[in-house]
Amino acid sequence: MISFILERKPVKNVNLHIKPDMTVMVSANEKVPLDFILGFVKQKAAWILKNIQFFEDVQPEVQSEKEYVSGESFKYLGKQYRLRVEESEAEGVKYYRGFIYLFVKDKQDLKRKEKLFGEWLRIRAEIIFNESLEKMYALVQKYNVKKPKLMIRTMKARWGSCLRDSHAILLNFELIKAPKYCIDYVVLHELIHFLYKNHDHQFYSFLSALMPDWKQRKAILDEEVVREL
Repeated sequence: MISFILERKPVKNVNLHIKPDMTVMVSANEKVPLDFILGFVKQKAAWILKNIQFFEDVQPEVQSEKEYVSGESFKYLGKQYRLRVEESEAEGVKYYRGFIYLFVKDKQDLKRKEKLFGEWLRIRAEIIFNESLEKMYALVQKYNVKKPKLMIRTMKARWGSCLRDSHAILLNFELIKAPKYCIDYVVLHELIHFLYKNHDHQFYSFLSALMPDWKQRKAILDEEVVREL
């Protein structure tokens, strides 16, 4: 038996979505009978189980903890960078020609290395995400959308969220691992929610008009970047 969360929305079709945390989401119009929805889910059982297995295979617990030593690999903006740790009185992080350099006074101080790297990555996320917001907002500004605030938080089950009440968009910190064009997709997706609250035909028609290749960008996020989470 497959458990799922049902959301009643003003949509034409019964929609099925598997989140990275393996939650099965089903959305359907209030008029669609529950028996029909149960039959629909049963019909899609093989596909659901296949995708749940995929997400089980890429859950964080299967990965070892980072030690922040030279040679470790870190994903940043869609590319893999090898870490080089060097002792230095001037501490900091920079990336150059395929490597991320971590300068630290004590190479054995794991907590300090982790803190320095995390702070650098968060600063980079602030810069990159805001650049994306500026670029994507230019596409919707003429539709009388007020520029929202940007918030960043680590989330397990979604790449972004539109906070309509506080007029802000919330982005997953893990997006810093994705290519910039994928970040642009998530930002535009959330911006469009200020115009269309639900994932209905109007929402996707508008998204397709502004970003015709959004499905390819989403596929890269769901099928490639999620492997690094």
